[in-house]
Amino acid sequence: MPETAPGGSLVDRHVGFVHALRAAGLPVSVAEGLDAANALRVIELADRESLRAAYAATLVKKPAYRPGFDVLFDLWFPAAMSGIRPASPRTDLATAEVKELREHLAGLLIGSTDQELREFVQAMVARFGRQEAGPGRQNWFSYSVLRALSPETLMAGILREVLGGGERGGLAEQNVRRRVDANLRRFEDAVATDVRRRIAEDSGIERIARSAVRPPLDQVDFLRATKADLARLRREVHPLARRLAARLTIRHRKGRRGRLDFRRTMRASLQSGGVPLDTHFRPPRPHRPELVVLCDTSDSVSSFAHFTLLLTYALREQFTKVRAFGFVDTVDEITRFFLPGSDVVEAMTRLANEADLVRFGRTNYGHSLERFAERYGDAIGQKTSLLILGDARSNYQPPALDVLASLASRARHAYWLNPEPKPQWDTGDSVAGDYGAVVPMYECRNVAQLTAFIETLA
Repeated sequence: MPETAPGGSLVDRHVGFVHALRAAGLPVSVAEGLDAANALRVIELADRESLRAAYAATLVKKPAYRPGFDVLFDLWFPAAMSGIRPASPRTDLATAEVKELREHLAGLLIGSTDQELREFVQAMVARFGRQEAGPGRQNWFSYSVLRALSPETLMAGILREVLGGGERGGLAEQNVRRRVDANLRRFEDAVATDVRRRIAEDSGIERIARSAVRPPLDQVDFLRATKADLARLRREVHPLARRLAARLTIRHRKGRRGRLDFRRTMRASLQSGGVPLDTHFRPPRPHRPELVVLCDTSDSVSSFAHFTLLLTYALREQFTKVRAFGFVDTVDEITRFFLPGSDVVEAMTRLANEADLVRFGRTNYGHSLERFAERYGDAIGQKTSLLILGDARSNYQPPALDVLASLASRARHAYWLNPEPKPQWDTGDSVAGDYGAVVPMYECRNVAQLTAFIETLA
């Protein structure tokens, strides 16, 4: 049976695990937690992978949630320490030289069971992963294990051993490389897992759990997104753009009928003596709406601006016309930076260097709205959806509410997405409440909330 916390029952471990999943951003309802508890009654608890599968089946809703789930599962239900050491002097993990350890690892990378790999990893972390941090204190690190064994440098020797004098560069070598690469990732993941387990034993599971798991991608806060997060978010942009376009198209078409289908109407009238009691209409032609995006590009919301401009870039393929405008304390059209075929990263760099968005460097929504109305007011018409993106913090400058109301009244639809949490609206220099009274404002801190906003348009 998997280990439990000292003095803790399986029930305590279950409750703690479910709480940790929620704290890490994985949505787990009370009913799902009960489903997981019921599943534990019908599986073999001594089989750790069956336990993992039961929890995953009842608690994990999306593939993107699985990596974080696995990290937390390994913390709350760690594999038991076997205490087994190979009997052969060549593979005695307590006394073997590093060269022999690397040879043993090479053999494991060619092929090994989970148990064999885990036993080796536990011994290597115990030997290389510990660093003394003072009297009675110790720290554990993955990098020191990987540095000591340098597993990434074993490929050449493995290929020589497996292929012998066989042909290089062919299918056989490709298969060996794939297998070794996959086992290398297993080894690195196992090292990280064992290090986290040891840290949890020293510092407590809850403490390490808070720092061990990044939020799921769809719940990464735009205002705290790293460059790596933004790179991953690019893959989410195009599906969202298609859904947003589809929702706006539905709203344009709602209540409309196509032109009269004269032929079908006359054919149906034959049943009523030539009197057209029932009229038939052609399906309405799909309408691709126009979109105007007005985006705050100031440093305070730079990550949000980056993502929303990626969304704007993707929307060009879904709308008849997309015009994008950026502002800080004045406004400039930035559509030219996102022409079809352009590299989005290069476009963002050019935008930062060439666009005329800044006079004094302090965000001024009121002045930006006024300048937009003066220079680009004709961009908004009855076929246009207006999308405003920003935190509504205007450094205590006049908000120009009348200008915003005029722009919104000319558009078919107008929406405002705000990347700040609602409790922070109307605090400090925020005028979110005033702007929200003119244009419907939605909290949009992550992809999940952006998706929810898109669904509300249906």
